[in-house]
Amino acid sequence: MKTDLIEIFQTIRAALQPYTTLGFTCRINSEEKYDLWSDKNIEVDGEKRTETFFASLVIEDGHVTFSLLPEGLAEYERPMIMTELDDLTLNLIEDKVAAGYKIFKEQEWV
Repeated sequence: MKTDLIEIFQTIRAALQPYTTLGFTCRINSEEKYDLWSDKNIEVDGEKRTETFFASLVIEDGHVTFSLLPEGLAEYERPMIMTELDDLTLNLIEDKVAAGYKIFKEQEWV
């Protein structure tokens, strides 16, 4: 089990990084924040978008926050706040990211 916030962050970031080869753009890649966006022009509920948030990972206030999926899809995901990371939680995050990617592909958002 990992309890060091930097180690937790780096482990999850490593799981997210392959998605940059699947159509997402990393806008912030620092020691405390990592995020992924789709830059595809889309329309969601009648609203045109030139960018759509996919995922972010942030070290803040003594924990790591992982968020997934855009506004308007909040029913699918709520942020995860972590102070420790075990293999089960990492697998859960990887599964959620894969499911989120599937939604983006099906909706042609990426």
